[in-house]
Parts: sequence; C-alpha cells; structure tokens
Amino acid sequence: MNNKKTIIYQLLPRLFTNSCDHCVVNGSKRQNGCGKMNDITTAVLNKIRDMGITHVWYTGVIRHALKTQYSGIPSCNPYIVKGNAGSPYAITDYYDIDPDIAVRVKNRIGEFQRLVARTHEAGMKVIIDFVPNHVARQYHSIAKPENVEDLGATDNKNIAFSPMNNFYYMPGQQFAPSINLGKGDEFYYEKPAMATGNDCFHPYPGVNDWYETVKLNYGIDYATGQRHFSPIPSTWHKMRDILLYWAQMGVDGFRCDMVHMVPVEFWNWVIPQVKEQFPELIFIAELYDVGIYRDYIFNGHFDYLYDKVSLYDTLRAVVTGNARAAAITGCWQAVEGIGDHMLNFLENHDEQRIASSEFAGDATRALPALVVATTMSRAPFMVYHGQELGEPARDAEGFSGRDGRTTIFDYWSVDTLRRWYNGGKCDTARLTSEERQLRRFYKKLLRLCNSEKAIAQGEFYDLMYVNGDSLNCDKVYAYYRHCEGERLLIVANFNDLDETVHLNTPQHAFQVMGMESGTYRCKELLSGSEMSLNVVPSEPATFVVPARNAVIIKLNRKD
Repeated sequence: MNNKKTIIYQLLPRLFTNSCDHCVVNGSKRQNGCGKMNDITTAVLNKIRDMGITHVWYTGVIRHALKTQYSGIPSCNPYIVKGNAGSPYAITDYYDIDPDIAVRVKNRIGEFQRLVARTHEAGMKVIIDFVPNHVARQYHSIAKPENVEDLGATDNKNIAFSPMNNFYYMPGQQFAPSINLGKGDEFYYEKPAMATGNDCFHPYPGVNDWYETVKLNYGIDYATGQRHFSPIPSTWHKMRDILLYWAQMGVDGFRCDMVHMVPVEFWNWVIPQVKEQFPELIFIAELYDVGIYRDYIFNGHFDYLYDKVSLYDTLRAVVTGNARAAAITGCWQAVEGIGDHMLNFLENHDEQRIASSEFAGDATRALPALVVATTMSRAPFMVYHGQELGEPARDAEGFSGRDGRTTIFDYWSVDTLRRWYNGGKCDTARLTSEERQLRRFYKKLLRLCNSEKAIAQGEFYDLMYVNGDSLNCDKVYAYYRHCEGERLLIVANFNDLDETVHLNTPQHAFQVMGMESGTYRCKELLSGSEMSLNVVPSEPATFVVPARNAVIIKLNRKD
C-alpha cells in the first residue's frame, strides 16, 4: 500500500510557461508565443511539488500535427490540422518530441530528457500520453530507431482489412470529408482513403469527426466483427515498442487515450510485457463506461481509470444544483472493490473549467467537491494547470472558440498561469487575493492527502444511510476515513449558506473503526481550529460547516 496518495498535475508545456500578454485570436506561434520545456525549471518544479504533487503529466510532448514549419521536419497539410498548434492527439511521430516546445529544435529529445531528469530530481514522477487508437493522417516517423518499421510501411492498401495492416483502407475511394481540403499545391489528397480515428469507416467524415486522424488496426475486422489476434497483429508489436522506448527514456507512466476503442486483449498482452521490464510504471486509462471498468482493470491490467461518468459527473451535478449530495453514495457503490483504481478529477483538458460560466462560474463553489474527490478514497487525484488559481477560460482562443475550456489546439497564453509563472518567479505577486486564497486551499488540502494516513491509506465509512432525517442531504455529504486508530470525520457543504450539522455516528461505525464513544479533542485540519466533539451512538454531534466548504475533523483523543 502506498504511503503517499498519488496527486497528478497535468500541464501542457506549450501553454504553461507562455508569457505572451497580447495574444491574438487564431494567432501563429510568432504572434502568440509558445511555452518551452526548458522554462519548466527546477524552481518551477519545486513550487509544483510543494503543493503536494507527486506526478506531473506532460501533455502534448510527442510530435503531433501542427501548422508551424521546421527545417528537417515533415510539414503538415494545414487543412487537416485542428488549430494552428494542432491537437496533441494527432501524433505524427511516436518517437519524436514536439518542436514547438524546444528551444533548440535539433536537440528537442535532449531537452525532454533533461525535463524528465529535473522532474525526478524535484521528487516527482513523469507521465506522458500514449495515444493507441489513432494517429495523424500524415503520420511518418523520422526519429524511430533504425530497427523499427514505421506504421503502415508494409501495409497492403489494396484490401480493406488485414490483421497485418496497421491501418484500415477503402480501396479505390478518395478521402472526401465535408471540410475544406485546400486547392492547388495545398490540396490534401488521400487515396485510398483511410478510416478516421473515431471509427468512421467511410471516406466522408464530417467537421465533428476526428477527420485529422486515422484509425489504427489491432486485428478487428469491423465489417464482420471478427477478431484476428493469432498470430499477434503487427500493430501490437509496434505499439509495444513505442511504450518501451519512452519507458527507457525515464518516463514513469502513461495516460492512455480512449482505451475502450482498443481491444482489451491488446492491453492484456502489452502491459504485463512492459511491466516485466519496468515494474514501477503506471498505466492510466481514459475510459467512459462504468460497465467495462472491471474488465480493463482485471483483464487489461490498468492501474487507474478515469472516474468521469460516475464521480466527476455526479459532483458536477451537485455543484450546479442538478443532483442531491446524497447521490455521491452511488458513486462509491458503483466502483466498490475497485475504488482504489479510479482516478478522480474536477478538471482536465477535455472538461470545462470550474470557474467558467459554462460550469460553476466561481471556483469556490466546487471546494466541497474538491474535498470529496481528494479524500473519499485512496484513489489518485488530478489537478489541471490553472485549476488551483480558478482559471475561468473566458478566452475565445481560436479553433475551439469560447467553450469554457482551455484550448489544446491554439498558440495561447493562459492568464492565471502567466501571472503565477511571472517570468519564472512562480510567486503570488501578480495574483488577486481570491486566487491566492484558492491556491492556499489547494496546497493545504493536497498536502493533507499525503500527511494524513487515514486519507492516503485508510478505509471509508459512509454516514449518509443513518443521517437521512438529520442532515440536509440535498447539500451535505458526510463520511469517515480511518486507519490504524486514526479517524477523520469529513463533511462537505455544497450550500451557499453555512450548515449547522447534526451528525449521527451509528454503533456499527464504532465497531468498524475500533472507536470508543465519548467526547473527543478534535482539530479541524483545513482551518486549524480546535474543538471538542461528543461522538456517541445515542445522539448526534453538532457543529457548523461553512458555506461552499468542508471540514476535516481529526478525532485526536477522547477526554
């Protein structure tokens, strides 16, 4: 069992240290600037670690399709690139690093290796993306090792499907999506057309399809439904080699994109092989179907899965007044027995910012959700860069427009991050008082996750079943975390008003936690205040939980 709770900080180097304060909509790299790996210095990393972070997920470091041209690197047709900076999930070379984020482009691999080393020296581990389902339409590796065969290099393009092909083809048909493919020398021509990444097996994807990507072939003939896994398909071997390449580079884990679009049999085959050589590696699955969670844990060998459609969706609904706080109970019940394998979060690059008008409109409204997501279980928690500052995502940066998200497609500078980064000082001098206060809350809470054994290693006891008549179950959620005689009482208040809580602890809880009834000397860990609390099965304990906040009450000793 881990002594520390895994806390992941997701950042895009392209955005994270970009100090441009005059970005223009749809601007080029020259106009809007671009963050660099070298700017993520030891001082910056120490500030990240000091917040309680254990792992950094560097998003968008693998070379992907973009419109900026570089000498010695194949250019991309601009009509099949989303945004000027391109999607980090349209990979053009699995063995290369994005030139945008390098100071010396020819030394981009070396700059990444030094970033990995700095991160390790700062006491944190490194996670990068692994995108197994699709690649950019113009995929071509120029950085692969000499003994590696490129994806699609020996494909038979005259047949729609072969288990030894890396892509799916539509022989005789030309790629003809409902988007502008340019004209003249810039016209994008593809024949035979290849299947598009979101399982679009015709040559006419629309603007809402992943038209800039092509689907990888893992041996499933989608026309017949037949699965051809023996002999092992070519794609399996090539993707295993990619994982091993980055593991040898010092990467400590992979966030695997859209894993449910790749057969679980592949994961069952590849993860044990990679872990045989690198047993400490972690694999995180982006997965959106609770019904197949267990399959991808027990048969796919994933360490952690996104708990998006259960805990995230429920917490978001509670924060916005569209669900009762009591609904949170159903979240742990849905993953009972596998809860430690969930990855909890309130923001990432796909989701709308908490402080955006499309979500809560105010970062403080989600503080009770934050406490629940971080302390409810031993599962890891993930923070998206700028979340701890209340980034509101009000910009219409370019490709995506204003949608409550921070762009992953455009050259841009994120206001809150830019002011916190402050030319590398990483201080609070340019932050508002509200931003400072929010970051202090995150720091306090995340560090508690690692210092309190009951959170990092303990068991969970839900109090909602016995408090239906005494709690405001629409707005309040309560539970214990306990470990080896340490007990934390955690109550989250989603209300805009303070709640006077009358909380019952049933006799069964005393038995489970090995706790005697009586009056306890307590410390509320978020505020630091001390109190006495009468915890007995015969009557409720009474205390106040601040509006839009939570209490984490440590029951130190009985008077």
